[in-house]
Amino acid sequence: MPKRFCLILITLLWLPVAHTTEARQRIHVGYYEFPPYSYTDAQGQPSGSGLELTARLLEQAGYQVEFRSYPGARLYSGLQDGSVQIWPGAPGKTELAEHTLEGRHLLGEITLNLYFRPDTPPPRLPDDLHGRGVILITGYSYWQDVNQWLEDPARQITRHRTSSHTSALEMLERRRGDYLLDYQAPVEQAKRALAMGDLPFVEVQRLPLRLIFSRHAPNAERLRDDLDRVYQQLKDAGEDLWLY
Repeated sequence: MPKRFCLILITLLWLPVAHTTEARQRIHVGYYEFPPYSYTDAQGQPSGSGLELTARLLEQAGYQVEFRSYPGARLYSGLQDGSVQIWPGAPGKTELAEHTLEGRHLLGEITLNLYFRPDTPPPRLPDDLHGRGVILITGYSYWQDVNQWLEDPARQITRHRTSSHTSALEMLERRRGDYLLDYQAPVEQAKRALAMGDLPFVEVQRLPLRLIFSRHAPNAERLRDDLDRVYQQLKDAGEDLWLY
C-alpha cells in the first residue's frame, strides 16, 4: 500500500508540472527588418510595436517567446517548414497560402508607396514606369501585380537595390533612380533620421497586418485560437492594440 500510495502521489504532483511545461511552450517568432513594426535595435535586441504586441499576446496566453530576424526568403521558408511558428506580417502571399493560418484580428495596416522627387511630375501607374529606374529595398517582396510591373521586360524598368531605407532616400535625392518603391512607415522613420522634408508619393497598395501561423508547427490551430482569444479579451477591456 505505501508503494502504491507513493506512485499515486508522484503522478498527482507530476500532472500540474507537465501542464505548466506545456503551457509555457517556447514559440519561435520570425520577423524581418521593418521599422517601426519589427526591427533589431542598436543593442541587437528585437524591437518594434509589432513584436511588442506579439510578445504580450504570447506571454498572456501562457507561452514563452523567442524572436529571430530573417531575410524575407528565409522567413517564408521557415513558415513553409514549421521552423518559424509565427510571423507578424501581411497575409496574402501566394507562396505561403497552403502553409499558413491567419489570425482573425486585424492588427494594423501598412502602405506601399511610389516616391518621387518634387521636380518630377506625379507618375501614372504603371505606364510612367516604362524605361525608368526604380529603387527597391533588398530582401523586400511585393504582391503579384506589383511584381508583374517590375518584371515585365516590355517596360524596360531598371531596378536599383539597396539595403536600407535611408540609403534608398539618399539614392533618390542624388538621382540614382527615378522612383523609390517602399513602405510608408519605415520611410517616415528614415526621413526623420535624415532630417528630410516632405517627399511626394503615389499610393500603390494598402495591406493589412495580421499574425501569420505556420500550419506545420505543433498545435498551430490551438496557438492561433489562444492568441485570438487573448487579443479579444484585451480589446474588450478597452485597450488600443492598433499598430501605428
